[in-house]
Amino acid sequence: MQNSESTLATMPDIQRAEHILKEVFGFEEFRSLQKDIIQNVLQKRDTLAIMPTGGGKSLCYQIPALLFDGLTIVVSPLISLMKDQVDQLTAYGISASYLNSSLSPQEYEATLDLIRRNKLDLLYLAPETLLKGNVLNLLSGLNVECVAIDEAHCISEWGHDFRPEYRQLSEVTKRFDNAVSLGLTATATPRVQKDIAHSLGLADANTFVASFNRKNLYLDVVSKSSPLQQTVNFLRLHEGDSGIIYCFSRKQVDQLTQDLNANGFNALPYHAGLSEGERTQHQNAFIRDEVDIIVATIAFGMGIDKPDVRFVVHHDMPQNIESYYQQIGRAGRDGLQADCLFLFSYGDASKIRYFIDQKTGEEQRVAEQHLQKLIGYVEAHQCRRIKLLEYFGEHFNEQNCGMCDFCTGDMPEREDITIPVQKFLSTMVRTEQRFGYNHILNILLGSRRKEVLKFNHDRLSTYGIGKEFSRPEWKQVYRELMKQDIIVREFEHKSLKLTPKAMEILKGDQEVFGVIEEPVQKERSKSSAKTDIESLDFNRELFALLKEKRMKLAQKQGIPPYIIFADTTLIELAYYYPQSKEGFLNIHGVGRAKASKYGDDFIGVIKSYCEGKDLKERSKSDINQRTKPVKKTLSKNSRPFEVGKMFREGKKVAEIASEIGVKEGTVVGYLSKFVKAGHSIPSENILEASGLRKVDMGKVHKAFEKHGYELLRPVYDALNEEISYDELRVVQLYLSVKNIA
Repeated sequence: MQNSESTLATMPDIQRAEHILKEVFGFEEFRSLQKDIIQNVLQKRDTLAIMPTGGGKSLCYQIPALLFDGLTIVVSPLISLMKDQVDQLTAYGISASYLNSSLSPQEYEATLDLIRRNKLDLLYLAPETLLKGNVLNLLSGLNVECVAIDEAHCISEWGHDFRPEYRQLSEVTKRFDNAVSLGLTATATPRVQKDIAHSLGLADANTFVASFNRKNLYLDVVSKSSPLQQTVNFLRLHEGDSGIIYCFSRKQVDQLTQDLNANGFNALPYHAGLSEGERTQHQNAFIRDEVDIIVATIAFGMGIDKPDVRFVVHHDMPQNIESYYQQIGRAGRDGLQADCLFLFSYGDASKIRYFIDQKTGEEQRVAEQHLQKLIGYVEAHQCRRIKLLEYFGEHFNEQNCGMCDFCTGDMPEREDITIPVQKFLSTMVRTEQRFGYNHILNILLGSRRKEVLKFNHDRLSTYGIGKEFSRPEWKQVYRELMKQDIIVREFEHKSLKLTPKAMEILKGDQEVFGVIEEPVQKERSKSSAKTDIESLDFNRELFALLKEKRMKLAQKQGIPPYIIFADTTLIELAYYYPQSKEGFLNIHGVGRAKASKYGDDFIGVIKSYCEGKDLKERSKSDINQRTKPVKKTLSKNSRPFEVGKMFREGKKVAEIASEIGVKEGTVVGYLSKFVKAGHSIPSENILEASGLRKVDMGKVHKAFEKHGYELLRPVYDALNEEISYDELRVVQLYLSVKNIA
């Protein structure tokens, strides 16, 4: 940083920030909202930033910390995450440290000495450490310019992870007269957002809310039937990948870990029943790629920032949507695709409801509402992202996300269930809406149970009229009634009540569609949807050699491999073959400090490999080189070949999609494969598959001209994530065809 101080001093704030982004962190452009948040902080305006996990929250205070003259304090409740962050910053050549209970007395005193001598840019603290008198007195005498409060949802009693000590932070921040306050969280409903701002004294703060949509996560919910077999089947699609499996209890964690290891997987347990040393050992083994799978309790926070977690499995049900969202958020932080599997059963919901029933008053009511929201997400027969994002106050209006079980066609078909619904509702009316589901079902099935006979309900006209359906099928009818808001469950007495919608159905004025068949898990191959960087035809053999080099360097330094370079960086190295320091610096995630420290090691591997294969370095700035199509042969019986032929015969994308029963985005993907195999298609009809306005089309063209046609992520980021990947793929295909012609 010192060599460039004079240059930085003459730049406007945001240009200085962009300079650091490239020179220190090795990134070309800011992600959505990062620039706005950083600019706000640099102008000393108190700020609240709501950004999804993997959205780049850390840079929002790390870059200002390098531009401020004084100290930046980062408050975090997760000790393991502090060390991880400090290790990453140190790798970038940044002066950072932390104070928490994991340090020895000697290490603690050494850090205090660094603070006294103003040798740090960033200091990470647990809230209870900051509240200590001696630490607070020391910091109060220094030039503290920024206080960043991570996991800010912990301050709200309405949040899913309330911590009382966070409530005291607003009083503490007042002691730093020159400091700007920055609250950050990945999970906060609109109500929690307001509570955070009020509690931190940020009533006038600028609030920035990024989209909660993690587009690279495939969301899959299946009915739990044989959980071990279902888990093993899923893991076999992820051989060698890093992943986390969540269970309800410590006993289940230990049992599942044992079963997985017996089936040839490499797994370790992680729960509060283990000693602190064991938990640390298991976590370190996971983040250092010494073990593939961590099996953990839902209630226990892990506090890791491992970017290459490729899957998260909910073997058991979490208690609310916020916990679920936070836990799946640990997957795919590097931006590459990750799979999220939720094994759902109503038995698990009953276990959670048992614990809810131990609560009282408002606490019980709120917990029940949270559970109902999660069940509503699970039961929805629509894109998973609609209900998930709706919970956080975000409207999702894309027709097809392409990354959930519903949108990829793995959900059962809906059918007309009006008649069984009318039977169920009619029975509720005849029993005066005083009973719960099981009693209504017993009447419909003609049961002779004593409760039915006691109330003379065997004499009702609806008694026994539901024998055409099994109990599981009637359970599905009940689920549809609940999730479509046709009936509601009365909170105190658990009886079922009709809504106005039910009366319309009973009168025959409204039909009902839903699923009666008991859902079963479909065998599904690993999702084929890929991010732009995963779609690069990179050299797998060289990628493996680079990973091996990374592992050796990490083991030598005693740090996780991803701190050296993320997989995304290695993928680009294995595609562009940089063999000079200049070329190496152009790779995503390579800043000057890392280039200086690791450049020779990785360039050596690349040179040695390329010499034996007669491979030349590819330039990221050479568009023609980047768009040179990779020839891949296609069988004449393959779907891409069939689609390409249909398109050449004059059929439109929409017509082809309808004829072969797939989505339009899938047709565009087939056409891309057809073109990459060396076949030509007419360019003039491609853009008919796009719904972009003329002005937006112009912006997209300019972005592709600037960033090239091979990678979609730089184009997506350059357009502020406002144009969907589906639209970008249409334009990418069009420009690729024009370029080849």
